[in-house]
Amino acid sequence: MTPDVLFQSLWNDYIQRLCPSAQQVHQLLEEDEALINDHIALRTFNLEPLGIATLAQPFLDVGYKACGDYEFESKKLVAKHFEHPDPKQPKVFISALKVDECSAELQAIVAKLVEQLDTDKLKNHEFLFGGRLWDLSFADFQTLATESEYASWLAAHGYGANHFTVSVNQLKAFDEVKEVNDHLRQSGFTINEFGGEVKGSPEVLLEQSSTMADKVSVEFTDGAQVIPGGFYEFAKRYPMDNGELYPGFVAASADKIFESTNG
Repeated sequence: MTPDVLFQSLWNDYIQRLCPSAQQVHQLLEEDEALINDHIALRTFNLEPLGIATLAQPFLDVGYKACGDYEFESKKLVAKHFEHPDPKQPKVFISALKVDECSAELQAIVAKLVEQLDTDKLKNHEFLFGGRLWDLSFADFQTLATESEYASWLAAHGYGANHFTVSVNQLKAFDEVKEVNDHLRQSGFTINEFGGEVKGSPEVLLEQSSTMADKVSVEFTDGAQVIPGGFYEFAKRYPMDNGELYPGFVAASADKIFESTNG
């Protein structure tokens, strides 16, 4: 297995199940060379056997190394990012909900989901883009959503890339994140304005923006419902003192990017 094979599988699932509009974004931004994917993001619960380490293992197996650690107190999330020795490979950002800090009601619903797991499925990398590994009622989805949009999204969609990210640094037609936003708006896309349409700044060495999530149909035990799916992000990195582009993430900016899946 190579990183390219793994990311192609994640991409295929992402555009088919979570963010069909990503194909249109690609067509709007791609010129004479393939777009560079800056990073992907994955969501999970911090309960065994579904913690960050479990999701990270397939990436570690193809050469990735753990780098930065992050905390999002208001959302009760922790996260890590991973990098490959080949800088052309996308970074990987994996976050996890600290279920033990949530309400008893949320904990009971999540425990019910985890009890349904076939843990054998977690031994192969396919689970990363395998969707939901449990059944979920729409009523439970709504209960989770009142407390944690993150929890309801993960419970409904399961495993797959929450978003892919275009590297603005490589684009020839646009130099700035705001220019990308304006171009997409003209084509009918809605840009995430939580915390401002461009999160971050040259001072923190990273600027980010994103579309609001696609609305996609999801099957629940009591029928299908249309809910927020995945979104597309855009990132511009600035050089550090050593001249290399900043490779990490800015927690304050990422916190607002999470809002892209708000219904």
